[in-house]
Parts: sequence; C-alpha cells; structure tokens
Amino acid sequence: MNIRIRHYFLLLICFIVSSCFRNGANTDGLPVGKRIQLQNVEELYQFLTYDDNRYPLVSLHRGGPASGYPENAIETFSYNASLQPVLVECDVRISKDSALILMHDNTLNRTTTGRGPVNASSLTELKKLRLLDNNKKITPYRIPTLEEALSWGKGKVIFTLDIKNDVPYEAVINAIRKQRAESSVVIITYSANQAAKVHSLASDIMISASVNNLDDLARLNEKDIPDNRLLAFVGTREADPALTKVLHDHGIMCILGTLGNLDRQADKKGFQVYAGFIDRGADILSTDRPTEAGRALNFYIKKRGITSKFIQ
Repeated sequence: MNIRIRHYFLLLICFIVSSCFRNGANTDGLPVGKRIQLQNVEELYQFLTYDDNRYPLVSLHRGGPASGYPENAIETFSYNASLQPVLVECDVRISKDSALILMHDNTLNRTTTGRGPVNASSLTELKKLRLLDNNKKITPYRIPTLEEALSWGKGKVIFTLDIKNDVPYEAVINAIRKQRAESSVVIITYSANQAAKVHSLASDIMISASVNNLDDLARLNEKDIPDNRLLAFVGTREADPALTKVLHDHGIMCILGTLGNLDRQADKKGFQVYAGFIDRGADILSTDRPTEAGRALNFYIKKRGITSKFIQ
C-alpha cells in the first residue's frame, strides 16, 4: 500500500513539473515582477530616447503566444508581463459595427472558434468566440477590444499597435484618448506618409517607423516629426552599423525584428545570441521567443549594471 502511495505521489509530482515546463513556467534567469511604469507621456519620451545607458527590451510579437496562451489576448500579455518588462506588439482590426478589437488575421479561422471575415461579425458575435492557442487548442479566453487592452496595460507595459488597413487612425487615437493611454502606446507605421498622418492627428503620440536605410530617415526628417516621438524598426536583419549610429545620434532607439531567421539562429546557437544583437546596436528585440530573449537581456543588463527609474 505504501509503495502504491509513493508511486502515486511520484507520478503526480512528475505531472506537475512537466506541466510547468510545458506552459513556460520556468522563470530561471528572468526579472520576474519588474514592469515598465510610466506616469505621463513625457516619461514615455524619456524612457524610449536612446542614450548610452538605455535599457534593452523585449517586444512580444503578437503579444507573445505560448502553449495555453493565444496571440493578441490580454491574458497572454499579462503572463509575459509578469516575467519581465515588455513592449506588447499587437494587431488592431475593426468589427462589423465599428468596434476596435485585437486580431492579426482578416478572418477568424486560424485563431478563434469562429469562421469568416472579422469585419463581417459584430462585437457581440465576436465576444461569443473563444481564442485558440498556436497548437489549435481552445482556451478560456475571448477576443479583447482595444480599449480593454489599453485599460489593462496602463502602468504595466508599452503597446506597439499594428493598425490594419481598414482601420482608421482616427478611431484608434480616439480609443487612446478615451483611455488616457498616451503614455503606454506607440503606433506602428510603414511609410513616412503614414507617420506624418499619425503625427498630424496626434502630435504627442509616439510612432514606430520603418527605417531600413538613411533615405528612409531623411524622408521622416522632411515630415518634421521630432526625434523623441520616434522608434525605428530597422527590419528583420541586423542593420548597417552606420544607420544604427545615425539613429542613435538622433536619440532614436532601434527595434530589430528577430522573429523568423534571427530567432532560429538563437535557437541553434544559444540564447546569448540575443545579447549580441544588443551589443551591435539593437535596443528592442521583437521576437517570437520572449522567454529566451528575456534571459539574455536580463544577463546583459545585470552584467553592465544598467538601471532605469521606470523599471520597477
């Protein structure tokens, strides 16, 4: 009888441990409990302006989905934000009745229990659906509205909002204003003209602009957008050091998209590859592997004694 009991408890312990690792609960090497805490938009500008002691950060591509945690879900954002300070890259779409929701695809098929175009369903209909994780498992979580996410994120994270083509910038800016979330939002743009439009609508809101070369930077400068309103997305390959230097000389931090090839490189060679990207000029890593990148950045930060009054 005692042998059976011991055997039962051994199996139970093994199950619990394996479940923890399967759900990404191994927090070794992560700055658990530290978050980005900003009180106003001036603090956002200060925090995201480059200097030699800048605080390197992880950006969660589509919010950092993992087993049991679907993309573009507040619960997923919360889980990742409990492990380390993060930017949350997420996607904004619009419903049939003009509600702004978080969803990457233009259809419901891949990430929800529903079917069909996102903009063919009302918010009430969308709220009845459940989100699927990347393994196609149904989760308890539902599609969030943009305002729900913004309300949750204040004092916890910085959002970078990827606004899909049929969504008016004006509607997104209205949601930001309504939630008084200016200090926790960056709007993603893909051209100098898009960046100029956002700046003309809301000159206080920060912008992430695609900057692949010096010509891209020159086009942005022609639009008279202040440097302290900009982050530069330099692409999914490491940027030319000359470009990085010019951006840093302007006080503009660089986002490197490691999602894809660079994440695979780190998977093969070890997570410290991510620290190398920071050493060579990246400031923010947009990744599909936030836990591994976070460990590398935490080691990098501790080794160099980097601190920020906005990380607590």
